[in-house]
Amino acid sequence: MNIVISGGTGLIGSALTDKLAQEGHHVAVLSRSPEKHKTHLPAGVTIERWDGRTTQGWGAVVDGADAVVNLAGETIAGENLFEVIFKRWTPQRKARLRSSRLDAGQALVLAIAEAQRKPRVLVQASAVGYYGDRGEEELNEDSPPGKDFLAGLVQDWEQSTARVSEYGVRHVIIRTPGVVMSLKGGAFPFLLLPFKLFVGGPLGAGRQWFSWIHIQDEVEAIRFLIENPNASGAVNLVAPQAVRNRELSKLLGKLLRRPAFIPMPRFFFNILIGEKTDFLLASQKQVPARLNQLGFAFKFPTLEAALRDLLAR
Repeated sequence: MNIVISGGTGLIGSALTDKLAQEGHHVAVLSRSPEKHKTHLPAGVTIERWDGRTTQGWGAVVDGADAVVNLAGETIAGENLFEVIFKRWTPQRKARLRSSRLDAGQALVLAIAEAQRKPRVLVQASAVGYYGDRGEEELNEDSPPGKDFLAGLVQDWEQSTARVSEYGVRHVIIRTPGVVMSLKGGAFPFLLLPFKLFVGGPLGAGRQWFSWIHIQDEVEAIRFLIENPNASGAVNLVAPQAVRNRELSKLLGKLLRRPAFIPMPRFFFNILIGEKTDFLLASQKQVPARLNQLGFAFKFPTLEAALRDLLAR
């Protein structure tokens, strides 16, 4: 297959690119800074410069592609600990989060509209933030959206590429949880840090539901959805075992042989990261109803299996 990936140098995009290349597929990655990444790409992968707003210079890459995967968007929380703490959701920051998603989606729609041979499917990134903070409610793909800033942003993100269905392109939306478990980036290394420093424990009250997925299952699910003609619309890319935050803390402490009883109260996060606290401590019991219906098999269905795999490396 020929596959175009925007956001292909991020955590999920890099893992997906590597997997597809290993299987012999040709992957074209769209990047704002190709010179930073082109020396690290596996065989069978090309990188194209794009501005994330227009089709200038790269639009023809979509013509003849079998699939497009849109993962483009500025990181919600931040790319490192400094950004997580100090890069607050100011009005300017919120505007960048929004434009980095909507502009990219609209550019991809335009490229598809102009293509003579259109892709069969576009996989659109999304997030569990679509649902907002929902307490004890079980969240499947038919659950209504939340009403906070992040929920509104994610709804618009999903809709940014919805128009491709008008061109006969299958549209799949992947709602990924807040933690994609990988040691190479994302939120998981930040979760590990307090435990490594012997100050680990529950975040906030610890009762909030914590949804997650192992990076290998994330990548395999995207590949599964690309190839499955019955897959369309929203799909929760989340492991089947949701746990409460305090259960996560207890298991991390056990596996790392570190304390897991030092709580980090909500007011601490309010002071430290402001409005992002709502994102960090939201209770979201997300379930993979659609993946289960389609017959996807998880390699890491339980939290303990996922943690043991990662912590053994």
